[in-house]
Amino acid sequence: MKPNPIVWFEIYVQDMERARKFYETVFQCTLEALTAPDDAGSADGSLMLAFPMSMEGTGAGGMLVQMKDVASGGGGTLVYFGCEDCAVEQGRVESAGGKVHRGKFAIGQYGQCALVSDTEGNMIGLHSMQ
Repeated sequence: MKPNPIVWFEIYVQDMERARKFYETVFQCTLEALTAPDDAGSADGSLMLAFPMSMEGTGAGGMLVQMKDVASGGGGTLVYFGCEDCAVEQGRVESAGGKVHRGKFAIGQYGQCALVSDTEGNMIGLHSMQ
């Protein structure tokens, strides 16, 4: 296995527009519509919005997915988003309709993190070195 093995993530949602608004507000970014190369997603009514990404950079790309009969919410996997200072994004969570579960806290030499939930019941992590 390569170091930093995660290369892609998907966050499942029930209401794509509500989830889009949450993530775009918290992370101050624009999510872009993504279609499968073979249109596999469009056949079953799936919707996909990708986070900003670069094929040349390090780290994982990912997207929000709304798929029939796939539930959102806690499922044992936690995705952490890198931030300059995770307190900034944490500060936008509640006004975007989410919930702060554990505010910014130290994780020793590995920096700081916070645990929050989006509007769909998914818990995500925020990580920064400051």
